[in-house]
Amino acid sequence: MFGNETICAVATGMGRSAIGIIRVSGPEAISICDSIFEGKKKISEMESFTAAFGTIVDRSESKASSEGEAAIDEAIVLVMKAPHTYTTEDTVEIDVHGGPFVIKKVLELLVKLGARIAEPGEFTKRAFLGGRIDMTEAEAVMDVISAETDRALSTSISQLTGMLRGEILGLRERILYQTAYIESALDDPENYSLDGFSEKLMVEVTDIRARIDKLLSTAEEGRVIREGISTAIVGRPNVGKSSMLNRLLGEERAIVTEVEGTTRDTLEEYIDIGGILLKLIDTAGIHTTEDIVERIGVDKARQSIESADLVLMLLDGADELTEEDRTICSFMNSKRVIVLINKVDKLESGADGDTAGLTNIDEDELSKHLTEAGTTDWKIIHVSAKTGQGIDELKELIRDMFFKNELDYNDQIYITRERHKALLLSAADSLQRVEQSISDGAPEDFMTIDLMAAYETLGEIIGETLEDDLADKIFSEFCMGK
Repeated sequence: MFGNETICAVATGMGRSAIGIIRVSGPEAISICDSIFEGKKKISEMESFTAAFGTIVDRSESKASSEGEAAIDEAIVLVMKAPHTYTTEDTVEIDVHGGPFVIKKVLELLVKLGARIAEPGEFTKRAFLGGRIDMTEAEAVMDVISAETDRALSTSISQLTGMLRGEILGLRERILYQTAYIESALDDPENYSLDGFSEKLMVEVTDIRARIDKLLSTAEEGRVIREGISTAIVGRPNVGKSSMLNRLLGEERAIVTEVEGTTRDTLEEYIDIGGILLKLIDTAGIHTTEDIVERIGVDKARQSIESADLVLMLLDGADELTEEDRTICSFMNSKRVIVLINKVDKLESGADGDTAGLTNIDEDELSKHLTEAGTTDWKIIHVSAKTGQGIDELKELIRDMFFKNELDYNDQIYITRERHKALLLSAADSLQRVEQSISDGAPEDFMTIDLMAAYETLGEIIGETLEDDLADKIFSEFCMGK
């Protein structure tokens, strides 16, 4: 299936570490590793899923003639024999000391003996081609590696265990059954009747499409779980943007001064709030300036607003709305916005400590400007970047804005990739055409065209009808050694 090539790669980082793991997979994996390993027994004689301690040696002719066998490093080798391995091929993992030079020497020796350096994701690609995993599970492998929050990890693990695959297979089986029945009835009308079939098919197709719609309804939340929420912190100079970034991060990451224009470029940081990853972008203060460097920073700030999932717009609670504040409001077209009226620690509060209504910001005017900009999803919170007042409320509000329900790691399937979403939308369109054909009284053989289109499209999600170039593109996004 994979030809006669044996591949090898470093499965750990190339920096200095206690252990470096080199993975070898393919038809010659065991024989090649036997050629460089000196232990109590040969690797070929070892049972599958066993390990042995020994030495990696260079037995090349040049070494043997002058120095004898040259020891490279002590090592532990793990042997896994086909077909019960990650790639479904014979696989050997060599554990050596984690020095870059040692690892490089072992790799060079493996290549000299006939292995080649694996391409990014090639081990997982072989697992896919060998039928051990489907495409959704292969993509989940990379998602597990990339996960930066508990929620991202849990969602990836559920996909890795085949939850999405099981759902897609179930939908395809139902579609195939209906298609096969139509074909059988057309070929053998004496034994298979289509009387009343259209009504039954409508019920089945409507239910299948409803299940697809349910999956699609998780796509936005799934994307947020996997990629995080791109969050732009914007405002005019000196309203406390960098202080807010530092408060959210819990450390002094951004430089804070009283001098306008201190932040001249965007600064990106990541934080985990209750299992949600926030990509925070601290931007330059948006204002009119003749300074060419500041103008570039202001332009970047506007670009950050355009690409953000969420905008945190900061206002100075001690000031009235300025013309610059109004201009910033005009940039919020159709964005999710949380207006943070900052510096409330400087204001006199009511008897209960509430500062609402005591700021100098005219919230009715603010609402008017945001509405005129086309913004419908926005909230106001009174905060203090200095004392932390309102920060817990802010975090809870962000969660509520992006997640409709409490996440259920065990039962909920989330669509986390744009590829899956696009294919589900295409399948839903095909099924909608089937419903329209039934309503129009079209012949049953006409309906099989769209039924099979939905079947094939769903197959692309799990990789059963995936084109080679798309598979290559997906696996090229993987890291080396995986």
